[in-house]
Amino acid sequence: MKRNQFIKNGLKAIGASLIFPSLLNVFDSRAKGSPMAAPFKPELALWKDEEINIAWIGHATVLINFFGTWILTDPVLFERIGLYVFGTNWGPSRLTHPALTIDEIPKPDIILLSHAHLDHMDYVTLFEIIKRFPDQIDCLTAYNTKDVIEDLRWKSLQEIDWGEETEISGVSFKGLKVKHFGWRFPWEWDRSKGYMIKGRSYNAVLLKKNGKKILFGGDTAYQELFKSLKNEKIDVAIMPIGAYVPWRNNHANPEEALIMASNHINAKYFIPIHTKTFKQGTEPIEEPLNWLLDSVKNYNIKLGLDDIGQTFTISS
Repeated sequence: MKRNQFIKNGLKAIGASLIFPSLLNVFDSRAKGSPMAAPFKPELALWKDEEINIAWIGHATVLINFFGTWILTDPVLFERIGLYVFGTNWGPSRLTHPALTIDEIPKPDIILLSHAHLDHMDYVTLFEIIKRFPDQIDCLTAYNTKDVIEDLRWKSLQEIDWGEETEISGVSFKGLKVKHFGWRFPWEWDRSKGYMIKGRSYNAVLLKKNGKKILFGGDTAYQELFKSLKNEKIDVAIMPIGAYVPWRNNHANPEEALIMASNHINAKYFIPIHTKTFKQGTEPIEEPLNWLLDSVKNYNIKLGLDDIGQTFTISS
């Protein structure tokens, strides 16, 4: 890592602990006992480039083979998330190990980052992936967030704003507005506070290739912004369902995620993320998936997978 980046991260961590002492309790928190093993493990040897394969690795980390283009979303693959200082993260520990370790993740063509939050843009994970594959990976991230990771050796690094579209490796990406917030540290400019030009942004992203469409929901509370996608004929909606107690202003619960994916988007399949990995809300850790399983039958949508490590496949 570059010396200036090391110093910058260290000063930010020290500043956070001095200015916000209540954060120390959060960043010192650990899951009781060791993380549980991921319930399933993707069998990558069975994946075919003529198909869409989607595996939930944990939290908002999803590995997608989109007709031969490999995409990794919000990769978080180590034991902790939190402030990066002295070569490691200082923050909450995982409750569930990732379904694939850092060494098992195949080289992605594209890393897709929804926003700069510490549990979505994990510097340690990104540093290690790029160390293995320098100058070989394109990265697409939200408006005003690339500065966090621009010291890494990307093949390309670009931002996408709400309503913008770009194409990488044969996949079309469109940035979408959600109801969330963007600061990585509390003193930063943030679009949710009205700083639309200087503020950090936060995205959902619509992916298109070969006539198929995938919505990566990133992180969002319930909102009706996705109604504009009603006629897009989206095949798969990857939606966050956890950390809604007490954070309803920033995170959707399973029912709300289903309403957005089914009633607003009219997607064919639903894939859950953002649960069963870190203790970020006060709801019981198993509640979001159980709630999802109980409620999905009430909506015109099919569940693509329901646990970490499972793979969902669409044949062309």
